[in-house]
Amino acid sequence: MSIKAVFFDAAGTLITPVRPVGQTYTSFAKTYGMEVSSFEISERFRTCFAASPPLTFGPVSQVSFEQLERDWWKKLVQCVFQPLGRFEQFDQFFTELFSYFARPEAWTLYPDVVETLSALQKRGLALDVISNFDSRLIEILAGLGMAGYFEEVFISSRVGHAKPARQIFEMALQRHNLAPGEAMHVGDSEENDLYGAANAGLLGVLIDRRAYERPGNYRQIKTLNEIISILDQD
Repeated sequence: MSIKAVFFDAAGTLITPVRPVGQTYTSFAKTYGMEVSSFEISERFRTCFAASPPLTFGPVSQVSFEQLERDWWKKLVQCVFQPLGRFEQFDQFFTELFSYFARPEAWTLYPDVVETLSALQKRGLALDVISNFDSRLIEILAGLGMAGYFEEVFISSRVGHAKPARQIFEMALQRHNLAPGEAMHVGDSEENDLYGAANAGLLGVLIDRRAYERPGNYRQIKTLNEIISILDQD
């Protein structure tokens, strides 16, 4: 069965922060009187992010979505700073931080993105994003010139399911009236992207630009350009 659609994760696959998250948090915190180590913040962020509940909600209003997304991130950032001492101006800090990461200029595309997406479009493949992000992603992708490449952007906070749940992949398949074997999903998370896609019947592809080879019987790539080779083999 030939591949007719390629779905992509967003952060860590198509886009990445202009500077490391730990550095950004540390820089913003300093302006609000909180001196912290960027290394410690990075470690705390990874720990708190892994322990957070999925970024997804039930049916609510548009206004409620935006507030729920903001509250989710605020709890995460509170977790990051919780053991680091009293943070008097935390609310002001978080407001600026949340706004900063909504801006396209806070993010950058990986250098292989445009070339790969253009090549896939020329082949007539349907392209979507499936991300465990929030509503800010739409404007971020648009601001980075990505709006014309994707037919749909499935965001966990809006669709009611987060990767690795099979339902979010099934929504993308239904959008294009495809069988699972007719779609590929590419992402940088073994659990959310690789195993999530495989459990839903899609061809899962793991991207790791650090070129760290993991053992296992699955597709792993170092750059998005390698997707073309996979398509030519199948």
